[in-house]
Amino acid sequence: IMSKGTVVLAYSGGLDTSCILVWLKEQGYDVIAYLANIGQDEDFEAARKKAESLGAKKIFIEDLRKEFVEDFIWPSVQANAVYEDRYLMGTAIARPCIARRQVEIARKEGAQFVSHGATGKGNDQIRFELTCYALYPEVKIIAPWRIPEFYNRFRGRKDLMEYAQSQAPPDLYLMTKNPADSPNEPDVLEMEFRNGVPIKVTNETNGISKNAPLEIFSYLNEIGGKHGVGRIDIVENRFIGMKSRGIYETPGGTILLKAHLDIETFTMDKEVRRIKQGLGIKFSELVYNGFWYSPECDFVRHCIAKSQENVEGKVQLSVFKGQVYILGRESPKSLYNEELVSMDVQGDYDPCDASGFIRINAVRLREHHRLQGFSGKKQ
Repeated sequence: IMSKGTVVLAYSGGLDTSCILVWLKEQGYDVIAYLANIGQDEDFEAARKKAESLGAKKIFIEDLRKEFVEDFIWPSVQANAVYEDRYLMGTAIARPCIARRQVEIARKEGAQFVSHGATGKGNDQIRFELTCYALYPEVKIIAPWRIPEFYNRFRGRKDLMEYAQSQAPPDLYLMTKNPADSPNEPDVLEMEFRNGVPIKVTNETNGISKNAPLEIFSYLNEIGGKHGVGRIDIVENRFIGMKSRGIYETPGGTILLKAHLDIETFTMDKEVRRIKQGLGIKFSELVYNGFWYSPECDFVRHCIAKSQENVEGKVQLSVFKGQVYILGRESPKSLYNEELVSMDVQGDYDPCDASGFIRINAVRLREHHRLQGFSGKKQ
């Protein structure tokens, strides 16, 4: 039979994408299976053998861990990226990283098609496809979970449920210990930042030190996981308009967020921080919704990076029983002036000046009271 063309499938080795691989072949495509290693605990060789046995023409197993940390996680740390005040977006950040390499492979192999196993109700289909279209505008996308011939055949299948039951992990959480079972002694870490990203982490308890981005992040995952840090169970708003429940664990990311917030507030001008905080929220929404590769997200990332030029110094923290406690901080770029803020030292600041400052701030409030009044309303 004439091939319909070549498709690069984002393949995980799991049941869904294995079914998709076979189905694409049945439809007459040559299939290249592509597995991205972004740090998940996976037997990649077993997945390679499985893809081979299912008839993949070629298999790419790509180690993206380093670029995932440096190109995607670090900008998110600089932004203090949190979606809807709680979710650290591990999944959302990973998608543009995975899809970027997928289209690189498609271009290199002359494949006109890419395919993925994301469902037709979720965020991931949007994240994958917006990235693919942004980086390879002529690409054609095959999304089987949106094609009736595919999903009517596979939807609600008993063997899917049986597979899920037989493969269920003993505990829901894979990276983090239950805080109740975590060690009774904390790990005390010192984290050094430059330009708003960590350049070194030292465990003051045992002297272990890491300074390469991937090693730093992996180590923070290990320490956070050991102490049960970073578990959340939330209901979030998907881009597509429905609410969904998500259970996430982000041990390393949680430690980084706390440490970065601390050194940032210590070194950053108050008004810059206020603007930057709004940009961080905007960044989080853009990334969550799949717009990493968009002109507006590029603009926001540049603004955030600019704000990080003086965010440097060291933060000491303790990781213990599901919590991160900040113990102290130091920085050559600190804007904290102990003498200025002290009750005992006058310096350049005259407390009498505060009277005028307060009176000027009260002008508006007094006018409001005079014209509309708080007095008539129950407070």
